[in-house]
Amino acid sequence: MKTLFLIGAAFLSSLTFGQTLKDAIYKTDNERYADAIKDFAALVKADPMNGEFYFYYGDCYFDKGLVDSAKMMWNKSFEVDKLRALPFVAAGHVLWIDGKKPEAKLEFDKAFALTKKDKLKRAEVIRGMAKIFIKSDVKDYDQALLLLEEAIIKDPKNEDNLLLKGDALYAKTPDNASLAIKSYLAVLDINPKSPRGVVRVAKIYQAAQNQEKANEMYKQAKQIDSTYAPAYRANAELNMLFGKKKAAIEDWQKYLKLNNNLEARYLYTNALFNAKQYCEAITEVNNLNALNFSNFYTERMLAFSYLECNPDSLSIKSGLEASDRFFAIVPANMVSYLDFKTKGALLMKAGMDSLGLIEYEKAINYNEVAAKELTSEVAKMYFKAKKFDKSIELYTKRSQLVALTSAEEYELGKAIYNGPKDYVLADSAFARVLRLSPSYTPGYLWRARCNYKLDSANERWAAQPYYEKIIELVKVEERSLPANKPLVLEACRYLCDYYAKSTAKDLVKAKSFYEIIYQIDPNDPTAKIALGIK
Repeated sequence: MKTLFLIGAAFLSSLTFGQTLKDAIYKTDNERYADAIKDFAALVKADPMNGEFYFYYGDCYFDKGLVDSAKMMWNKSFEVDKLRALPFVAAGHVLWIDGKKPEAKLEFDKAFALTKKDKLKRAEVIRGMAKIFIKSDVKDYDQALLLLEEAIIKDPKNEDNLLLKGDALYAKTPDNASLAIKSYLAVLDINPKSPRGVVRVAKIYQAAQNQEKANEMYKQAKQIDSTYAPAYRANAELNMLFGKKKAAIEDWQKYLKLNNNLEARYLYTNALFNAKQYCEAITEVNNLNALNFSNFYTERMLAFSYLECNPDSLSIKSGLEASDRFFAIVPANMVSYLDFKTKGALLMKAGMDSLGLIEYEKAINYNEVAAKELTSEVAKMYFKAKKFDKSIELYTKRSQLVALTSAEEYELGKAIYNGPKDYVLADSAFARVLRLSPSYTPGYLWRARCNYKLDSANERWAAQPYYEKIIELVKVEERSLPANKPLVLEACRYLCDYYAKSTAKDLVKAKSFYEIIYQIDPNDPTAKIALGIK
């Protein structure tokens, strides 16, 4: 009787563990990671020598994007259990992720050796291997597909075989997803109550920017299983992507009802931020902070959101405080040049331009990508601050990375003209502007000014051809426009002198330019005198 009791107790214990493991895996798949992690922690505490628990514990972290934590659990799986097959798969995972493919395959072979007589366990081993081949940074789609065909034969009722097969097919040929879609939809043949394949099909349509078809598939998934949280999250992201904010928020609210935890709210906050709903993101981050959920990601979101959402003085102050907290806790290798840019922009909004420009310089010097993106923008800031030497320095740095546009050459020329006053060098910059944009009248204006500075006594009348070009390019009916009037007046005044005083003296032409001046500025005293108008 005692023996029978022990056997029964062992059976019930095994059944309980099995049910709990299944529950933990289900919670992982439903993105209830915090709840799943609690379950796994309870499992390994109750049975610390069961490597399978640690294996799926690692899978949970891997799905959550925490690869280092996943590797720690997989290593533990192999450390405590060398009797089961999955711990050898776990060891192979770690080696595979580290790029040690031959060593990983040796561990996978050991797992196969332990499952020769158990086809369901062999299929489980294959799925573990295939997942890492498909979803880790070290890919082998062909091997995954080859193995999954065996798993489908050995365990034909397991939908994960078809899901992984679809994942591999879509990753291998993203431009032709027909086979992947077929594999995903085949899930319904073996489990009509599973929405997982349908959600994956919806994501394919979403990636193809087919909003209508993607939305249709998400709706179908929710009808199949109204409790499958990832369908609501993905549908919300689709609606955000296509500007359907109200529908997105409704889906997010349903997601949060199903997954009512901090991590779910963090996902929602992140989605709001990525959808540029910065004011709403501020509210959600502050709610998370009030619940003691804070990390450098939330502080990064908060700093940028305060910059973008109605940036009044209080918001800017709050943004700078968030930026300071961010830099106090962020690991050095997780800093982006955009973090310096955000802080720089906040400081400049706060009126601390000098400090802001220092942050922008840090961003520029972070890497070449940052330099390409920001040098032009910051060069303009320095020009506006009349720090022409710094503006020239950044345009010069930019020219070593990319070809300057005509607008950038134009700004460089003005910086040289106003700063070091090297009129030859400035003129060369404006000449490059006109090679790129031959009809750009301000380019001729600045060439004229440079050449006048180089010939201020008008010994050669060097500015004449450039001022003439302005009159040629500006249409008669557009001379009075605010953008054209100043440069037309400047050109005409010079040309009046040129045709009155140079060796090319032509009083009729001089008079014609005075007439242009009078037409667009009837109060000009010089023109009135020259034309005899009282």
